[in-house]
Amino acid sequence: MTVVKQTGDEPGGWRAACVHVNIQRVTGESFLCKFGVDVPIENEDGPFSIPLAQRIAAERANEAAHLVFGSATPESGLGLLCEAFKKSFGTLLRASIRGSRVKTACHERTIPVQFGELVP
Repeated sequence: MTVVKQTGDEPGGWRAACVHVNIQRVTGESFLCKFGVDVPIENEDGPFSIPLAQRIAAERANEAAHLVFGSATPESGLGLLCEAFKKSFGTLLRASIRGSRVKTACHERTIPVQFGELVP
């Protein structure tokens, strides 16, 4: 969702998303990993359409998931894995889209998108 409109011909504006990912072990243990993703509408590299920003963010999230969860052990804390994922995702996303951010809190105007089933 656009949270700051771009004005004029200069770089600017922001789009934001709120993501909730249920991280779950085969044992049933789960943790709801929540984070916000902010991407500029246009930066010094040019404009980012919604489909382009979504594709890049999804690719970087998959890379971060492979890095973090691929090295996880049965003893790895799910909350710590969530934090490591967010940090890795943020680093990878910023390298692809300068000015982008992965934040602990979601923008107040965004509606969370849920991935993974919640286990009662």
